[in-house]
Amino acid sequence: MTTATGLSRRGALSLGACAALTGCGFEPIYMRTASGEPGPAQRDLAAVSVAIIPDRPGQLLRQELQERFGSDAGNVPARYNLAVSYSIAGQGIGILQSSINTRVRMIGTANWTLTAIDGGPKVTSGSAKAVDGYDVLDQQYFAADLSTEQTQKRLASELADAIALQLAVFFRRRAAVATR
Repeated sequence: MTTATGLSRRGALSLGACAALTGCGFEPIYMRTASGEPGPAQRDLAAVSVAIIPDRPGQLLRQELQERFGSDAGNVPARYNLAVSYSIAGQGIGILQSSINTRVRMIGTANWTLTAIDGGPKVTSGSAKAVDGYDVLDQQYFAADLSTEQTQKRLASELADAIALQLAVFFRRRAAVATR
């Protein structure tokens, strides 16, 4: 089998996979409208105001959510309020015989509720979970502090991705039902 034949087979397979996806009605979540305007998921995400989340890890998560939604630009008036309850738990998982931790696993959990900004009933709710970790260095205290902070940033980013995707799916499905 030559390389050209291998590539043509891969190309044919990928074209077949694309054809199968279009046949089942697959559309990207963030797909723009035919006129090039933002789709329903993007429009509704931009109308979400993220409530204050306490403590430094909460601030990191709020900033990540605002970045994903594009709601901090102020271009779209807020129609929804997102309240997030966020916590991080740590576990020592790499333990030496002397009972010293060498690795810490951090588990971030975010429970969220989306409500109408006018004080209406709950629109939807959900939760997201992310796991990350860092090595404990016995060199300096500040190295462990920096590792903890970087892990908190990664957790916030992963959780923001999960929450934004859950909300985008909700908004997209709701728009699809409304157009039927």
